[in-house]
Amino acid sequence: MEFVCPVCNIKNQHQLDFIIEEYVCSSCYNLIDVRQNKSRKQLPRQGSNVVLDTTKRGIIDGVEYFVVAVTCRNYANVAEWREYFLKDKDGNNAFLSESDGHWVFLKLQDEAFNEHRGYCDFKGKLYRHYETTPSSVSYLEGFFEDRVSFKVATYKEYVNGTEMVSWEQSGSGKVFFWGKHISKYKIKQQFLPNYMPSYQGIGIVQPFYVNIKQVAPIFVMTVLLMTLFQIFVTSNNNNKIVFDQRILYRDIFNKELITKSFSLEGASAPMQVKLATDVDNSWASIELSLVNEKTNEVTYATKDIEYYHGYESGESWSEGSKTEKFNLCGVAPGNYHFVIAAQKEKAPYIYNDVYISEDRSKSYVMTNDGFMDVIENPTGDKMAINLSNLENNNPVVFKELEAAKLFTKNNPSAVLSINEEETNTDFGITAEWLPVSYRNFVIIIIVILALGIGLYFLKGYFDTMKWKNSSNSPY
Repeated sequence: MEFVCPVCNIKNQHQLDFIIEEYVCSSCYNLIDVRQNKSRKQLPRQGSNVVLDTTKRGIIDGVEYFVVAVTCRNYANVAEWREYFLKDKDGNNAFLSESDGHWVFLKLQDEAFNEHRGYCDFKGKLYRHYETTPSSVSYLEGFFEDRVSFKVATYKEYVNGTEMVSWEQSGSGKVFFWGKHISKYKIKQQFLPNYMPSYQGIGIVQPFYVNIKQVAPIFVMTVLLMTLFQIFVTSNNNNKIVFDQRILYRDIFNKELITKSFSLEGASAPMQVKLATDVDNSWASIELSLVNEKTNEVTYATKDIEYYHGYESGESWSEGSKTEKFNLCGVAPGNYHFVIAAQKEKAPYIYNDVYISEDRSKSYVMTNDGFMDVIENPTGDKMAINLSNLENNNPVVFKELEAAKLFTKNNPSAVLSINEEETNTDFGITAEWLPVSYRNFVIIIIVILALGIGLYFLKGYFDTMKWKNSSNSPY
């Protein structure tokens, strides 16, 4: 359709052809009465944040709509919103309402809704009263089927989630609407505006960031499936000790020990390794390598075990531990063995290097570093003696040592093996395969609960802010 403005003689055209009462000239911004073909009112030339004009069209819910008119309304210069009049090729009307970057798609309703105190009932659904707002027109453009009223109009809005119903009254007549939230991204994609107004606050029918009704069943199903899976794993698998051995330090002195093979069956799971040795005011260091016999993949671990204790200022103290426990994570099924190396603070001794004095008051222990420990058996006091040129450097000790050697040779039963005299002669390694673990199950449950609680409080805050501008807020 086409109309020539009687004021400026500019053609005003639209793609659709329908009967109108008035139009706004796109050049001189006069409101033109079509029947009388004259200006009814001079209008402002620019509206605030108007992003769609009468050249735009787009598809909503499968129907192609054309923008035919634009109205800007305000309430006491406090709130302002824009209404875009839409029409399809069959002449059906619809509307887009935008306020603070939030969009609502509205349709006219032939039937009124039942209003009650604080809520209304429309087609079996309850809507809570949001606000009653008087407003006036501040800007117009486009083509209007009815005569434009510049009187103050009253709007009353009711909200249920992402839907709303409202009525508009200007004079004695009421017009009823049903509307729903529509994403600004859909508006941008379909109507191709030059820019989009920025978001401010939370829209009257803006949906929450996630759909709680969809997320809640997913959370419940996840917990249920995880529980069933955990029950299945627990009933079909057992944690078991796959390696348990005590090893003498002297057997791996300056060398490595390769253990017997052991097999792991099932899915990948952690292996818990426990090391134990009788350190007493001393330390031990154990190197452990887990070798996959098929892939030759090696997992290394080195652990220091220390335990010290004593008395200070009349009080006992201790630090460290005689055991060390750690996990090798994600160990795949297969055949494995350990490669072990270890050392401790005190070097191992050889049985024949111990000699006892005839009165059994002293022990002479030959170490492997060129020294000899002379131990006072009653007290345990120890003194290190250099064996180099002992006869000349310390003839007294040399004489005692020779006598002890002779006595020990003639009385072998008087000597205890050094392995019996020493307390820390070996260490233990226990490896437990843990296909049954509640760790991941508990972590997932905690995460789901945390997400659920977080979403609950976030939804509460969201709804509170959503009703912030309403004088009928339930929050």
